[in-house]
Amino acid sequence: MTDLARFSINQMTVKQLPLPDLVAACRDLGVPGVGLWREPVRAYGVEAAAELVRDAGLAVTTLCRGGFLTAVDPGERAAALADNRRAVDEAATLGTDTLVLVSGGLPAGSKDLRAARERIADALAELAPYAERQGVRLAIEPLHPMFASDRCVVSTLAQALDLAERFPAHQVGVTVDTYHIWWDDTAPAQIARAGAQGRIHTFQLADWTTPLPEGVLNGRGQIGDGSIDMREWKGYVEAAGYTGAIEVELFNEALWARDGREVLAETAARFAEHAG
Repeated sequence: MTDLARFSINQMTVKQLPLPDLVAACRDLGVPGVGLWREPVRAYGVEAAAELVRDAGLAVTTLCRGGFLTAVDPGERAAALADNRRAVDEAATLGTDTLVLVSGGLPAGSKDLRAARERIADALAELAPYAERQGVRLAIEPLHPMFASDRCVVSTLAQALDLAERFPAHQVGVTVDTYHIWWDDTAPAQIARAGAQGRIHTFQLADWTTPLPEGVLNGRGQIGDGSIDMREWKGYVEAAGYTGAIEVELFNEALWARDGREVLAETAARFAEHAG
């Protein structure tokens, strides 16, 4: 289907599907791309997962996730850097050139956002050259400010780009995710800024629906169900020069409780309707 030519399903959207079932469903429905997550891929086996996806003719559009780079303790920082190097290696094995980074929240007892962001920059200085040698780009994902304390001190595209611009664009760029930036009236200009430098490394869709669930992490709505104009945001990234895959990444308990193939088919149809 031509309207699915750029569609990629993020593995978390249908996490109830074991990887072989996800791959088979993508093949049957004509879904050309998949964004993978480290935990289920490692449980299946990285090499085996790479072979499975490759044999099905699927493109691995991203690997999620690296990051969590804000620790102060030297041992914790060393462990985080080692884990991110493993993530880079996994991305290379899977055949994707993009590792998504969720940068990490405030360390326990800290209130210093600026210092936390500087520790991210310090970590990127070590990781970016390593990733380049493996043919992998790092894509900093800003998360909605409600996650700043515990998950990601990078809350806006401007903050993500301020970090990324310390490094060559082929090493470090950004993830543009509608769920996290739709509220920010400066985001369109920041998308243009990112595009002018070739730093839009991946584009993800999820809708904003309220009320948010307890814990908020699993509140990402099915596209078309909420407040975000997907075509508007697609227009911004395309005007900025982005022509790559578009991932739908949904964390949603109600979707996870349903049949995974049904959810995948519905998501493909929603993509075609709202962003194809």
